[in-house]
Amino acid sequence: MEQPERPGEPEGKAPPGTAPETAAPEAAGPEAAAAPVRARRRGRTALLIAGAVVLGLVAGTCTGYLVQADREPTKLPPLSQPTLKQSKGEAPEPLSASRDRRVRTDGDLRKLLLEKPRGAKTADWSSADDGWMDLASYAETFSDPKDIFPELVGNEFRRAAVAAWEQGDTTVEIRLVQFRQEESMAAAEQARGAHYWADEDDNHSWPIPGTEDGMAYAYTKPQAEPGYVPMYEAKAFAWRGDIEMEIFVSSTRSIGKKTLLGLAKRQMERL
Repeated sequence: MEQPERPGEPEGKAPPGTAPETAAPEAAGPEAAAAPVRARRRGRTALLIAGAVVLGLVAGTCTGYLVQADREPTKLPPLSQPTLKQSKGEAPEPLSASRDRRVRTDGDLRKLLLEKPRGAKTADWSSADDGWMDLASYAETFSDPKDIFPELVGNEFRRAAVAAWEQGDTTVEIRLVQFRQEESMAAAEQARGAHYWADEDDNHSWPIPGTEDGMAYAYTKPQAEPGYVPMYEAKAFAWRGDIEMEIFVSSTRSIGKKTLLGLAKRQMERL
């Protein structure tokens, strides 16, 4: 007698309470060996280890910071230099004008010029006004004033004091040219430039005693111009501090070494 089918049960399924039939094992063969094997996912363990390391470093850093923040600051070791004791007594007096060169050169520069010798007369041909020469007047003493004017401005020309006299057939002019020297050693540069132009083949030259690179020049041939008496010329250039010294001597006779160096040496001693 056949069993009626139960509604809702799929075909091929055993009714409840009935043990399913055990399928007979299939024989192993080439088809079973070729069945795909599911591969294991890689990298997940490495990511977990890396994350744990990062978390450990962060936790260790935070812990170290909190521990260090709770500690007292470490005191620095004392300095090896002993404490300097302040001297007692009154402070030394400032240098007098005779010892402080800057005090003298910031004052009336004309007082540092050599005085004209006894029997000499003040020259009326000098372009100085009451012993002073401004920038424009000083530039006019050069052969090309238009070119030297901006150069003097760049060298921070300050002022020039001038003394000039005549004695017999000899004329002497001495200039003390002062520079501010905030940017460069203009006095030394000015003197070196004068050396370059004065050092010629037809002159004698001697170093000025007591100076670093001061030089005196006496020309061996007179300067002859039409309508004028031939004149011998001599020059001297030196510097000290912010002042350049210039000496010009003219004479109808040859100017000797003793005369020229004597003027230059005595003038530099006054600086």
